[in-house]
Amino acid sequence: MADQVTISLWLFLVLVGISLLAVLDKILIPSTRWFIRRKINRVLNEISTRLDIEIRPFQLTQRRVLIDRLVYDTKVLQAVQDHAQNHEMPLEVAQKKALTYAREIVPSFNAYLYFRIGYWIAKKVARRLYRVRVGLLDNDQFSAVDPESTVVFVMNHRSNMDYVLVAFLAAERTTLSYAVGEWARIWPLQTLIRAMGAFFVRRNSGTNPLYRRILERYVHMATKEGVCQAVFLEGGLSRDGLLRAPKLGLVDYMLRSYAPTSDRDIVFIPVGVNYDRALEDRSLLRDLDPSAEKRSRWFVFWTTVRFIRRGLFLMVLNRWERYGYACVNFGNPVSMRAFCQDHAIDFSKLERDARFPEIQRLCDTLMDAVQKVIPALPVSLVATVFLESGETPLDIPEIEDRAGRLIRALQAAGGPVFEISRSSLTHVIAGAVHLLHLRRLLIAENDTFRMDPKEQALMDYYANAIAHWRPLRAASDTTVADRPKPGPPIVDID
Repeated sequence: MADQVTISLWLFLVLVGISLLAVLDKILIPSTRWFIRRKINRVLNEISTRLDIEIRPFQLTQRRVLIDRLVYDTKVLQAVQDHAQNHEMPLEVAQKKALTYAREIVPSFNAYLYFRIGYWIAKKVARRLYRVRVGLLDNDQFSAVDPESTVVFVMNHRSNMDYVLVAFLAAERTTLSYAVGEWARIWPLQTLIRAMGAFFVRRNSGTNPLYRRILERYVHMATKEGVCQAVFLEGGLSRDGLLRAPKLGLVDYMLRSYAPTSDRDIVFIPVGVNYDRALEDRSLLRDLDPSAEKRSRWFVFWTTVRFIRRGLFLMVLNRWERYGYACVNFGNPVSMRAFCQDHAIDFSKLERDARFPEIQRLCDTLMDAVQKVIPALPVSLVATVFLESGETPLDIPEIEDRAGRLIRALQAAGGPVFEISRSSLTHVIAGAVHLLHLRRLLIAENDTFRMDPKEQALMDYYANAIAHWRPLRAASDTTVADRPKPGPPIVDID
């Protein structure tokens, strides 16, 4: 009974490894899953009492189940067969390709990560970089939205900060599911983005019918199940600061099978975003120059690292200055049920040739609504003043006077200028001038400033945010009594 058994060291290590795996599989992993699930359920119970738009069961369904549901959708199965025939490949290979596309698209929403980690990071980053302001959607109008409807925020795309800023500001009301480009498909960023409820979209995938069909069916599923989504109508970042023509793809996917009499209502909410400084403004302008040398990913990576390092260094020295204001305005909801009734449309009965003109009309209407709520921020106002003055040097009182006339013209036309009291106008305008001077867009000469001619493209970029109001500036002498009533209040959340 007391005899010893001798075994090889490698066999002993294998047995120890198997024992550890058994402990993990039977005790530690189930316990960890229970602990995590308990925390997630606690978060869900807490936020369900304050969200205006509830988290849908579709978002809480296991990702594996959603992938299977998508892959075995009847229209996807037909697309797989067509793909196999057109490319003369075995059906199993086409099915495997479809599964790869589905795994790439379908998110894995995690409520705890969204509200406890993602929200905290977004809030800290947004407030550290900007003075954040929000034009609240009128509470009565928001309350009038059917809680069972599918809410879609449609917005302009100024910066990649849009994802962070809008998600942070909307987190008190709902969760947002974004369509994210391929730039974010890098580890571990893609895991975090999927957990935040976003789904990936390949650019230039129009020549791949199988991929487009799978993407279409996922968007259709999410919309039909009431998932709140956020869509950049322009389809990408504005390169010159002007609004781009709307892309119809995602909106068409949402409405392709929409029956207004039987399906839940789809409510589009216009959102206008603007910044006193977009972090990638020079890179965006560089994309417009066909002669510019293409930068490598390593160059972009190290430039980003140096940018972050310099910012952290300035914070440590207490010399950090925020990049001015970032503002988000929410416009009036557009109900698709009402839109279809007004125009006698049933999208589910329209073929492509008849459907796309109606989608175009809707997107033009939405883009016009977005354009009207893009905030007029101090840098956009000051950039416009200097572009109009040419190379004439201006001192602070003259800049303030011209900016004040511009503000009055915009307000008279119903433009979304956040309220600036007369006493704070000098401070706000001087801050915008200081920001432009720090970036060397303005040249200081004694007590005056003038625009650096070499930086006119960048000044145009910021002035273009409010360029659509330029024909209305002649109304600058309109009296206060003639002006339209102001919209919902602008709230400074710093």
